[in-house]
Parts: sequence; C-alpha cells; structure tokens
Amino acid sequence: MTALRNNLSALWWVPRGIVFGLMAFFIFGPLFNMLLWTVTEKWYFPHTFPLEYGFSSWEKVFAPRGGALESLGNSLVVALLTVVVSLALAIPAGYALARLKLPLRGVILLAFLIPQAFPNLTVYVNIARIFYEIGLNGTIPGVVLVHVSHGLVYAVWIATAAFSAIDPELEQAARNIGAGALRTFRDVTLPLAAPGLMASAIFVFLESLDEFTGSYFVGAPDVNMLPLLLYTTASGGNYQIASITALLLLVPSLVFMAVVERFLKADVLSRVGQ
Repeated sequence: MTALRNNLSALWWVPRGIVFGLMAFFIFGPLFNMLLWTVTEKWYFPHTFPLEYGFSSWEKVFAPRGGALESLGNSLVVALLTVVVSLALAIPAGYALARLKLPLRGVILLAFLIPQAFPNLTVYVNIARIFYEIGLNGTIPGVVLVHVSHGLVYAVWIATAAFSAIDPELEQAARNIGAGALRTFRDVTLPLAAPGLMASAIFVFLESLDEFTGSYFVGAPDVNMLPLLLYTTASGGNYQIASITALLLLVPSLVFMAVVERFLKADVLSRVGQ
C-alpha cells in the first residue's frame, strides 16, 4: 500500500512538470526567439534555427544614421522628465490624500484613472490637434505632458499608499519636540516614504519608456523614440533591427523591476486605494 502511494505521489509530478514546462515555454520562448534574431544573419522557413550568425545588425543599429542612439537618448530624456514632473505633482497630492480628511477622497483617487478609462487612440488624436494649435506637437515637452497624464496614475496612487503606511505618531512626536511642519515632512515623513516614492518613480519611468501611442501622435516624426523605431522596423519586416530595439527596451525594464521588488514592500502595497 505504501509503495502504491509513493508511485501515485511520483506520478503526480508529471502533470505539474508539464504545466510548468508549458509556462516556461510561453514565457521564455518568445524571449529566446528575440535573442536569436539579434544575432541572426540568415534565417528562413523551414529551418528551426538561424543558418548564419553575426553582429552586422548591431552595427546598423548603432551607426550614426541608424537612429537608435538618438531614439534611446530621447526616450531616456522624456522618461526622466516625466518622472520629475509626475513626482512633483504626486508628492503633495499623495500627502494630502493620505493625511488630510478630504471630502470625496475616493472620487479624487478614481479621477486619476480617467485617462486609462478611454481608448488611447481617440484621446491622443484630440490631444495632438490641440498641441498642434499651441505649438507643442512634435516637441519633447509635448511628449512629456502626454506621458505625465498616464504616469500620474501610478505616481499618485503609490505616493498616497506610501504616505498612508507611515505612522502619524512619528510626525506628531517630531512636532512635539519643536519641529515645524516643513521640517517634519523633510526629515521624518519624506525619508520614510522614500521607498514607495522610488517605486512610484520606477513605474512612471517604465510606463514612459514603453509608451507608443502618445509618442506617435504627439512626437512623430520630429521626436524619435525607441517604441516608434521598434514599430517602424517591425512593420517593415526587419526582425533583426526590431529585436535589437526591443532588447534595448527590455534591459532597463528588467533592471528597474528588480529595484521595484526591493523597494516596494507589502505594507505599502496594502495601503493602495485605502
């Protein structure tokens, strides 16, 4: 009887292994295929693997006329500016929503989700028309403003959660020993909220780095961005250049997500939306 149970227990790992194997295939299979394309010189059906390997596509991407370095620089500048503007708005807003007894607080938080509630295409077409009239279309400030409209969703919600996770008695103790409101916020509240704010900044950075629709309607063709370059090369059938561009987008995303895992703690997550 014991031997039968051991055999059944051993067989139970078979379906588990199949499920985990399929999950690994669907998750890492496309990534492996992308990596193969980055070093492929010749690959066509029905061959399973490339016929020739090389780095000539890398040379084309990083050539002065390749556009990748300019697109990467623009994407990083826009993402960093988006983070700065979003946090400048989200820190006071998040503190007020966390500490002040505001009427309709839930409605205010819900209002930051409105940009996500409508189809992006129709919203950005109208934004592009307005920006064209005031001279912001085709400029980095215009692209930054569009990215901020989406980045504020993460920035405000996570900032509110970060400030809500701080014990108010710590601020009261600082005030009781003579610290003013501004000094209490600078020396007590802000350092304690820093991990959550760092996670907020990272989410905004990644959202901006991968944003395509807003960058296309507001920035193209004057402001070249990595998502635009990725779309252009992929639609043209140049899978080598498209894969290298996708890898350039993937690397910072993986690095920053690792940082998020370190800084965004469970006590902050539990406060989101409260």
